[in-house]
Amino acid sequence: MALTEVYWDHHIPLPKLAPVQAKVTVALVALLCFINSYDGDFVFDDSEAIVNNKDLRPATPLNNIWSNDFWGTNLSSNSSHKSYRPLTVLTFRLNYLIAGGLHPVGFHVLNIILHAVISALMIDVFAVLIGGLAYDEKGRILNHAPKTSLLAAIFFAAHPVHTESVAGIVGRADLLCALFFQLSFLTYCKAFNKGRYLTRVLLFSLLLCAAAMLCKEQGITVLVSELVRMGLLTRLGLMGLGGLLMLYARWRIMGTGPPAFTEVDNPASFAENIILRIVNYNYYYSLNAWLLLCPWWLCFDWSMGCVPLIKSATDWRIVWLLLLWCILVGLISQALCSQDSQRRRTLTLGLVLLVVPFLPASNIFFRVGFVIAERVLYLSSAGYCLLLAYSLGHCLKVYFPKLWKLLCVVVFALLCVYVVRCALRSHQWRSEQSLFTSALSVCPLNAKVHYNVGKNLADRGNTTPAITYYREAVRLHPTYVHAMNNLGNILKEKNELVEAEQLLSKAVSIQPDFAAAWMNLGIVQNSLQKFEEAEKSYWNAIRFRRKYPDCYYNLGRLYADQNRHLDALNAWRNATVLKPDHSLAWNNMVILLDNTGNLGQAELIGREALRVLPNDHTIMFSLANVLGKLQKYEESEGFFLHALRINPNAASCHGNLAVLYHRWGKLELAKKHYELSLKLDPEAPGTRDNYNMLRRKLDQLKRSIP
Repeated sequence: MALTEVYWDHHIPLPKLAPVQAKVTVALVALLCFINSYDGDFVFDDSEAIVNNKDLRPATPLNNIWSNDFWGTNLSSNSSHKSYRPLTVLTFRLNYLIAGGLHPVGFHVLNIILHAVISALMIDVFAVLIGGLAYDEKGRILNHAPKTSLLAAIFFAAHPVHTESVAGIVGRADLLCALFFQLSFLTYCKAFNKGRYLTRVLLFSLLLCAAAMLCKEQGITVLVSELVRMGLLTRLGLMGLGGLLMLYARWRIMGTGPPAFTEVDNPASFAENIILRIVNYNYYYSLNAWLLLCPWWLCFDWSMGCVPLIKSATDWRIVWLLLLWCILVGLISQALCSQDSQRRRTLTLGLVLLVVPFLPASNIFFRVGFVIAERVLYLSSAGYCLLLAYSLGHCLKVYFPKLWKLLCVVVFALLCVYVVRCALRSHQWRSEQSLFTSALSVCPLNAKVHYNVGKNLADRGNTTPAITYYREAVRLHPTYVHAMNNLGNILKEKNELVEAEQLLSKAVSIQPDFAAAWMNLGIVQNSLQKFEEAEKSYWNAIRFRRKYPDCYYNLGRLYADQNRHLDALNAWRNATVLKPDHSLAWNNMVILLDNTGNLGQAELIGREALRVLPNDHTIMFSLANVLGKLQKYEESEGFFLHALRINPNAASCHGNLAVLYHRWGKLELAKKHYELSLKLDPEAPGTRDNYNMLRRKLDQLKRSIP
C-alpha cells in the first residue's frame, strides 16, 4: 500500500480537484461526448435484441429471460449464440415498461447515464491501481494520484471506441458489465480496510462479480483483477472457489454445446493451419490496439472480407503484430524489472486491466463470432487510458520543464480530437442509413456493409440503388445467400424474373435449408408459370420451416391459379392456423368461396375472420359483397360503411356500395357513391358503365312522373 502521493502526479497538466468535483467533471465530459445520440433510432443489432425480442414484452413471462439468450432464443436451441445476459435484458424490459412501448429515447438516455457514472467511478478504480490502497478516518479511499486518475478517467470518458457501446443500445451489456466490474473491484478493496478481513464484504464482491457476468460474459474477469492483489491463501481460495461456482452455474444453464459460428463470422478460426490461425489472431490483436491508439477508423462490422487473412510470411501486415509484441514485451519488462515500485505497480495493473477483460474475445479459450468488435474494448480501454495517463506524467517528470508546454498542448489537443470524434461517431449511430454508409469508406471490402446499405435503401423504397449494393455484396462474397435472396426479391418486383430465378436457385443450392429463399423461388417460378417447380419449392420451404404461414399463403395462391380450389382453401386455412391475423389468407378464402358460388361458406369464413381481425376493412369489404349477393342488404350496407369509416378513400368500396344500393332500389344513394368512386378513381372498371346505367334509369323515372 502506498501512503504517499505518486511522485509524477503533480506534473500532470490538470488542476487538483476535490473528489466530488473530479467525478462531476468526468461525468460532464462523458455527457458532452455522447449526448447527441440520445434521440437516435434502433439500429443494427438493436432490431434483433430489442425490437424483435419478445422477452421485452409485458405479455411474455418474466421467467423467460432466465432460460433464453440475449436475442430471445432458448439456450437449448442449436441457433442460440449462448450469450446469457439476463440482467441486461431485464433493464431493456424495464425501459419498455416505463416508456409504454418501444421508444428509443429512454433506452439511449439510460446508456448515456450509465457511461457517465462508469467514467466517474473510474477515478476511484484508477486511484487504487496507481496509488495503492489507503483510507482516511471515515473509511474512504485516499487518492494519492488525483491528477493522474482524473486525466485517465477523462480519457476513458471521451474515448471514441466507446461509441458502439454507448450509442448502440445493445452496448448496454458492456456498460452494465463494466459498472458491476467496478463495484465488485471497489467492494473487494474495502475488505482490506484498516487491515481487517471482512468475509461478508468479500462475499458481496463475489455477488457483484456474478451480476457482472449476468450482464455480459467478460464480467468474470474481475476475479483475475482481484486475484492479482491477493496475498493470503484463504482469500485466494475463497475467490477462486466463487469463480469456479459461477462458471459451473453458467455451464449448467447454457448447456455444453458451443454456439455455432460460420467462417464469415471469424475466418481466422477456420484456417486449417494452426500457425496461420495464431498469426491472424495476433494481427487482430494489433488492430484492436490500433483502435485504442487511433480511434478514427471505426466500423459497425469488421467481418466478410473487411480484414483479409494473412496467408504468407511476405505479407507486410506481419510488421504490425511484431510491433505490438515489441511494445508489450517492453511494458512487461518495465512492469517486472523496474526499480521504481510505483512504476511497477502502475504498469502491472494497467496491463492487467488492458489484457484480462479482452481475454474472452481473444479466441484463446473458445471461438468467438466476430473478427473485431469495438464494444469488447470498453473495459480494456480503461487499462489503455491508465497507461496513457502514466506515460504523459512520466514524460513530464523526466523532461520537465523542457516539454511542459508541448505536452500540455498535446493533451488538450488529444482530448479535443476525442470529443469531436465521439460527437461525429455518435451522430452516425443515430440512424441505420448514416451508420451503414459511414462504413463504406472504412471497410469497402466488407460484403455485409454493402448488404446493409442496400437493405436500408430497399426498406426506404430506393430499390434501384439497392440493387447496385446487393450486386457488390454478391461480387465480394459469391456465396452470400442473404444478399442473393434480397436481390432476387427486388428483381422479382421489377419483373426481371429470369435473373431472379437464377439468383434464388443459386442461393438454395448453396444453403439448402434457406426456407425464405425457397419460398421466394416458388413465387418467381409461379410467375413464370413453372407450376410444378413452384409447388416443390414451396414444400421445400415448409420442410425446412414447418411453421411458415406466408409460404402456405403463397402455396394457396399457386393452387388457386391452377383452379385447385380445395387445395388452395386448405393452404390458406393452414396459414390462418399458424398466424391467426393473416389478413390476406382470410380474405382470399372469402373471395374464392364467393367466386365459386359458395356464398354460405364464404359468409361463415368472413365472420370468423372478423372475430380475429375486427377492424380489417378488406375483410369487411369482401364479406359485404357476399352478404349483398345473399340479399342481406342491411348487414351488407353496415359492413361497407364500417369499412369506409376506416378507409374513406377506397374507390372500390364506394363502387360496390353503390352497386348494393342500386340493387336495393336506393338509387340516390347509389348515384352518390358511384360519383365518389369515380372521383377517387375515374378508371375504376365497370363503375362508369354502372353509373351511366343508373343515370338512364333515373332519367326514365323522371320522365315517367307526370
